[in-house]
Amino acid sequence: MTDQTASLSWRDERIPVSDQFDDPYFSLENGLAETEHVFLSGNDLPNRFAPGFHIAELGFGTGLNLLTVWRAWEQSGQTTPLRFTSFEAFPMKPEDMRRALVAFPGIMPWADRFLADWTGGGSLQLDTLHLDVVVADARQAVPTWQEQADAWFLDGFSPAKNPELWGSDLMQAVANHTKESGTAATYTAAGFVRRGLEEAGFTVTRVPGFGRKRHMTRAEKRSR
Repeated sequence: MTDQTASLSWRDERIPVSDQFDDPYFSLENGLAETEHVFLSGNDLPNRFAPGFHIAELGFGTGLNLLTVWRAWEQSGQTTPLRFTSFEAFPMKPEDMRRALVAFPGIMPWADRFLADWTGGGSLQLDTLHLDVVVADARQAVPTWQEQADAWFLDGFSPAKNPELWGSDLMQAVANHTKESGTAATYTAAGFVRRGLEEAGFTVTRVPGFGRKRHMTRAEKRSR
């Protein structure tokens, strides 16, 4: 799947929409605030930051989640590299990422540093960021991944439009690659997603969502 790239349309000339899944890449209200609410607060970040902290993600998209948490990492005083691994089947071209990210001037200093060396997949090592983007179908790539994450950002397109990224087998693979007491967060509160996380070994909580979304999901891996 390494030759696959995202096919996009643009809403209001600024919001990228996936042609593959007919779904926008981020909230039409405020994508940055949504990332902070769902993925940072949902994983109790930056409170849990520590040297060697490792975040894994389903769905790299525009890189907004990465840039938001990298900013928080540096602003919290961390000086060692944040480790971030993302699984993305249809990577976005760097020029499209920049076009999308200019909507969020607060993270552009980090976007500029990232995009200066980003080619669309693989690894990138900066002083305070070690990034790996695995360009593959997560259903095949996550089970064979050799690492475990402290926190997961579950950010595939809507379960109604991209159910493959929310199935019980993949949720089990996520759990298998989560450290004890590690966490996961997602914007969706779909019942089958919550059940899949529970069956995989997480304690699942439904909490208030962002903006017009009533609920989202937080999960913590149960001790064995």
